[in-house]
Amino acid sequence: MAIGSLSLLGGSATAQKVAFQEFTLDNGMHVILHQDKSAPVVITSVMYHVGAKDERPDRTGFAHFFEHLLFEGTKNIGRGEWFKIVTANGGNNNANTTDDRTYYYEVFPSNNLELGLWMESERLMHPVINEIGVKTQNEVVKEEKRLRVDNRPYGNLIAEVKKNMFFKHPYRWATIGSMEHLDAAKLEEFQAFNKKFYSPNNSVLVVAGDFEYDQAKKWINQYFGPIPKGETIKRETFTEEPIIQTIKASYEDANIKIPMMVTAYRTPSMKTRDARVLDMISTYLSDGNSSKLYKKIVDDKKMALQIGAFNYSLEDYGMYILYGLPLGANTTEGLIKEADEEIVKIQTDLISEKDFQKLKNKYENQFVNNNGTIEGVAENLASYYLLYGDVNLINTEADIYRSITREEIRDVAKKYLNPNQRLVLDYIPTKDKAQN
Repeated sequence: MAIGSLSLLGGSATAQKVAFQEFTLDNGMHVILHQDKSAPVVITSVMYHVGAKDERPDRTGFAHFFEHLLFEGTKNIGRGEWFKIVTANGGNNNANTTDDRTYYYEVFPSNNLELGLWMESERLMHPVINEIGVKTQNEVVKEEKRLRVDNRPYGNLIAEVKKNMFFKHPYRWATIGSMEHLDAAKLEEFQAFNKKFYSPNNSVLVVAGDFEYDQAKKWINQYFGPIPKGETIKRETFTEEPIIQTIKASYEDANIKIPMMVTAYRTPSMKTRDARVLDMISTYLSDGNSSKLYKKIVDDKKMALQIGAFNYSLEDYGMYILYGLPLGANTTEGLIKEADEEIVKIQTDLISEKDFQKLKNKYENQFVNNNGTIEGVAENLASYYLLYGDVNLINTEADIYRSITREEIRDVAKKYLNPNQRLVLDYIPTKDKAQN
């Protein structure tokens, strides 16, 4: 969740507006500028409206693959030179991919804004997509999958929840995708994916930090203005049928010895008010050692090593996931029963005024910290434009959370968090790994 920066004054919070300018180039590229001279650094970032959900079912993993591939080099940046140029000029850079978008950024000393803009324009205008680059990054992605997913305890949790929760929507596959699909893809398929999704009119450029507006606009027009507009992307809409009876599934993980309790509910788009209420419910239930689930199940009853809940919000849908690790002779079924009792309490009675105030205080502190770095501000500005369609949510989303009532918390819990509307995933060790 990305929320505008605030300052605490006498226990309450007042918004410190994140000032920005925005405009659109003739080729359709949207530009957002945020000046902050508190430190001599500048961020250049580009977010593309392409994620795992934009892939074909037989070619999953392309979006994440491109996050790696587009550091290979360009017509004017030699293969393997990208990171050397950034480091030699005192900068750092990275990228990340979700189901909904792909984000690239550089952080440079403020005197290197032009370099950052040139490099991002090169990535967009002159990428080199050839066999050697594809083969090299294929091995990099495979190693990442081995480390982060295949060999990591509980590493397939999100992937298994998605697989069993979505039936039509592309959210049903993992963001990292299938290695078999990447192996099977021809070079022309990667080139076609780049041409379709990596266009100025499918992206937003954000410059944030210590710079002068006029100079930045001049360089942006110079480097990004000549890039041709891409074809308009026709996006298919996928609508899931409501879940009306419990979905039961199981998954064996060779990396674990303790089974995990997993229940998950399909929830609405992160753009909805209900999704924000679910954020607050997850905080109430499981954020910190004083939360309801942790205090009851871990501290008081000593039934679990760990318990948690989080709202996995996405552009089209979301997933509300509860998880826990039973302690000793306790079972996952026992943890589900205890967690259900707390959910029923929220659905039946209003949470206490004391708990509600504590919850609001947590969010006020979160609002203060959320845009604590210029990198955070840059990514939030891009996300609010590209995924939410409203850049100024960086300043106003906090008000939405503040306006949520105890009655809404009760009603939203009652609407989405029912046993007949969920997945119960038996996430267990493989037979030879189970505890004796």
